[in-house]
This record gives sequence, C-alpha cells and structure tokens, in this order.
Amino acid sequence: MKDASQALPHATIIQDSWARCREYGLLHHSPPSFSPPADGEVSALLERQQFLVQTTQREVLPYYENILANSNCLIMLADSQGQLLQSWGDRRFIEPALAPGFVAGASWLERHAGTNAIGTALSSTQAVHIQHDEHFLKANRFMTGSASPIFDAQRQMIGVLDVSSDSYLPPSHTLGMVKMMSQSVENRLILNLFQGRYFQLIFNTGLNNLDSQWAGLLIFDETGLVVSANRRADSLLGISLSRVTVESLFDLPLRQLLNQPEGLPFALRGAGRYRFHGLLKRPQQAAAIQARDFRPAPPPGTANSAQALTLDAIDLGDPRVAKAVRQAERLLEKDIPILVHGETGVGKEVFVKALHQASSRASQALIAVNCAAIPAELVESELFGYEKGAFTGANQKGSIGLIRKAHKGTLFLDEVGDMPLRVQARLLRVLQERCVQPLGSSELYPVDIRLISATNRPLRQDVDGGLFRQDLYYRISGLNLELPPLRERSDKQALFQRLWNHHREPQQGAGLSREVLELFERHPWPGNLRQLGSVLQIALVMAEEQPIRAEHLPDDFFADLAERSGPDNPLEHHKPRPHVETGGPDLASQYQACGGNISHLARHLGVSRNTLYKRLREQGLKP
Repeated sequence: MKDASQALPHATIIQDSWARCREYGLLHHSPPSFSPPADGEVSALLERQQFLVQTTQREVLPYYENILANSNCLIMLADSQGQLLQSWGDRRFIEPALAPGFVAGASWLERHAGTNAIGTALSSTQAVHIQHDEHFLKANRFMTGSASPIFDAQRQMIGVLDVSSDSYLPPSHTLGMVKMMSQSVENRLILNLFQGRYFQLIFNTGLNNLDSQWAGLLIFDETGLVVSANRRADSLLGISLSRVTVESLFDLPLRQLLNQPEGLPFALRGAGRYRFHGLLKRPQQAAAIQARDFRPAPPPGTANSAQALTLDAIDLGDPRVAKAVRQAERLLEKDIPILVHGETGVGKEVFVKALHQASSRASQALIAVNCAAIPAELVESELFGYEKGAFTGANQKGSIGLIRKAHKGTLFLDEVGDMPLRVQARLLRVLQERCVQPLGSSELYPVDIRLISATNRPLRQDVDGGLFRQDLYYRISGLNLELPPLRERSDKQALFQRLWNHHREPQQGAGLSREVLELFERHPWPGNLRQLGSVLQIALVMAEEQPIRAEHLPDDFFADLAERSGPDNPLEHHKPRPHVETGGPDLASQYQACGGNISHLARHLGVSRNTLYKRLREQGLKP
C-alpha cells in the first residue's frame, strides 16, 4: 500500500492506465465487456462479501444520505477484483446499453472496462477522480467518478468505494468525500475486529473534529504495542505504523495514557511535529482500571500549566526571547499581524496562547489551524465553510468554517507555509476584505479576527521559489518574531527546572542530578522544548521518586549526543581488548577513551547502560 508521500500525480495515473488499456488490446471504440459471472457465482460472491456490504450499508451510508439528496449520483461498492457488490442512489443517468455494468458481479477492472474510477483505483492502489474524457473507452465518457480503495485491519485491499454521476462533480470535494467514506468503512472494520479486547486511541488535530470519521485511530494492548491503525493515523503521524508502541509515537508515558479519563478529550503531543487532541476507550476487561490524572496541579502563584502560561513566564532570561515578548506586548491591541518563526518544537504555539491570554480577546476563541495537517481536498471547506448542498457530500446543515469561528477572537495559522496555493489566494481576499464567502454561497460574512501565523519554513525563499504568494506573505508578516532553538538559548538551566517542575508528580520532590544537567547543556536538542519535555517525562517515570540520573534518560537522547560528537568516535581508535569484562580494570581507560559517552561504550561492550553505570560506580568513577 502506498503512503501519502508515494501517491502518484493524477496525470501519471491516467497515462499509466491508458498504457495498460492498450496492452490489454482495448481501443477507444471498444465496448466494455464487464465480464458478468453466472447467476450461481454472483450468489456465492455476495455471500462471501456479506460482511463488507453490511458494514458499508449499516455503519457508513446513513451518515452520507445527503450525497444522494444533493445530486443524481450513484454510490458503488466493489471487491478487490473489481466486481460490483452493491450500489445505492440514482440509476437514471445510466446509459441503457451499459446497464449490465451496474448489476452485482459486473467487473470494472481496466482490462474489461478501460480507465474508470473503480478499476484505476485498484490498479494504482490510491484514490482517483476520473473525468468524462479521461475514460479510455468512449462508451464510458458519459460519467465522472471518484473512487477510493478500502483496506482491512491487516492493510490488505479488500474493495473500492465509488461515487459516479453523469453531471459535473467537483474533483477535490468529491475525492475528499469518497476518501472519507472509505476511511469510515475501514474504521468500522477495525473496530469490529478488535472492539472490547484492546485499548482504542482516537486523535485528531482539533477538539471539534475528534468525532470525525477522518480522525486517527490506534488499537493497542496493555503493553502499548499497536496492533492496528487506520490510514488516517499514518497520515497524521507521518509514518507507516508497523510493530510500534504508542510511547514512540507520542510524548506521553504509557501509564499516563492508560489513566486518562475515558471519554474526556486530552492534549496529546506527537513525537514528530504536530500536536493533537485524543480520546481513550478501554477494553471491557480493563474497565476496572481507575482513571487518574497524573499531571500535577500548578503550585499557587505559578504558571506551569499551558492554560495559565503568561508572557512573563515565557521570558526566563534569554535576550532573544525577551525581545520577542516585548515586541509582541506592544502589538497586543494593534491590528497588525504577527508571524512567528522557529524550528519545530521551540514553543510557537505556547507563545501564541500566551499572547492571546494577555490580550483583550482572551475571553473569546483562539482557533488554531494546523495548515499542514488538514487534508488538501478539504482545507478550503474547513477554513472558509460551506453552504448546505454546496458540493457532493456537503453536510445538510452546512459549516461556518474555522475562520468565522475565530470571529472576535484570535486566528492562529500554524505551519502556514504548507497551505496550498489555491487556498492562499482565498485567504488573501479574506484578510483584505475582512469578509468570508463560504463555498457555494454568494453572501459575505464580516469577520473580526486577530491574525497570528507561525512557520518553520524559510517563507522568503518559498516566495522566491513560487511556493508561497508574495502578496500573502506581506499581509501576514506585519511583525516577524524569531524564537531561538533550545541549543542556542542562554536560559537553558531555568528552562530545565521549569519543565521538570511542570511534568513531575507532587510526590516527586527530587530534582535533576548534576550529571544530567551537564548532559542537558551538551545536548543539541533537535526537537527543542518538545523533545526536552518528552525526555523529562520518560525520566520521571523511570526515576520514580529518586533524582533523575543519566541511566533514567532514553536511548535516543544519547544517540543525539553521539551525533553531535561527530564521526570521529574515540571508540574507533581505542578498541576494547577481547574478552574484557565490564567490571575489569580496563573499564576506566575505555570510559576515558570514549570521551565519557556511556551509550557508545555500552553498545560496544554489549551491555545495558544501567549495568555500565553500576560497574563504573563500583570502581569509584562518577559518570
């Protein structure tokens, strides 16, 4: 199965499909054969696929009845061999001569029906939209269609869901909707297989879309091992999930995750670049687990919770951070947009939240939009909203959109550099006119918003390269602020203590040992404050009520330290003698030879870091 980064361009999909059709011996004037099976074979086919058909019909279609009401379209379900299983909707647009292609058992493989949404989705293993003239066979050019493959819990392609019509279907919205429909089927197949026996984690980019079929879904056991996940989870996390643990995906220890209150949303930080909101559902046999919030309450008079964080609390002594805070404070009540630059994890979102809380708009909404996380096909409708019936699959009630939700408050466009160009043009118009025109509407809605954007990309270079509109760049960058990476900050010691105090439990009074503080100072922190928070959370769990020492830190922390040391690893020039015991007299010289790099020495000797620490201390060494 291709991941999102491997998706083929649309033009390539069509070219490849037409080439296959010619290899099959088809001509543009060839009639589709559909290769219908015998009646007995159809009955056997439907019996084998009964579960897939029922799952689609009972669990998914009720949510999309408006698709049938808004246009004369037909929803079709086919198996992995391209054989039609079931259809729902308006069949009046079907050409009489092609009626055999719309009955159970008819094959829509490319070798039988040429380039078409179902067959081409199967061949390319990705969602496709086929316009009228893109069909290889002229007989099929009376219709357009969008189709998306359906994968089971084991990531095997088991079918295709298709929306077809003889009228114009907007490619982006129809394709986005059929993707969501196939995702809904996949979610239900996963839940039916694992429900009641494993933990479920539902997560998405915002609180308002946690109940969406487009949310990420992880199924995992009590050890944290992920046993199944939907494709949306892959997309949100940016990796292919296979034999991984939830602790490697999120900056949250397993114990804290398992003890989140069931049914109540909670903040979830990905180990990569995004922040999410999550919901935990426990298996039936785990219902007796007592839910407990492991996060300590903020001490009186302090600001160690995200909600209470102030601009003063952000300024811990670094001159570049102090400058950014002072400049931002002067613009709190000015209608001047702010653009925050900084590497991933430097605290851009925390900075924006503090700005919002310090302004007169604090009682109004702060709407954070991760421009890189919204599916490209849905970003316009998510931002600008839409009228009911505006496009195939539009919600019957319509949607006001995220920009209008920020009315009277603050709109935060995170990762703004990843916004598609066509959306940039519409956003520019909104910022110029201070009005939003929803999709499918002729009415303009005034909006009063404070705009703050953030990016980790070099937007000026993107402008020069044609990846970002120059006029929009100057519209969003009234004041440019730069948040420095953690490795360059002069207030690191204060930050270490602040975050330790934020993540510790009330009974954990022991702090950071001197050796850990020295390691923290030397560390390059490629993940910045987000990585620091993750390392501290893991270390606190490992240390329990003891001071955090080096053996409590995760292995990848030392891997980053090793990379910073460069390719000239001292161990390469001072190989340990054969059969040297970790407690032998040569251990001290090996430790000195490797420059005190515990992780390298432990791997070289084939022992754990904990064992090595113990042996070094027994010899009177202080690692």
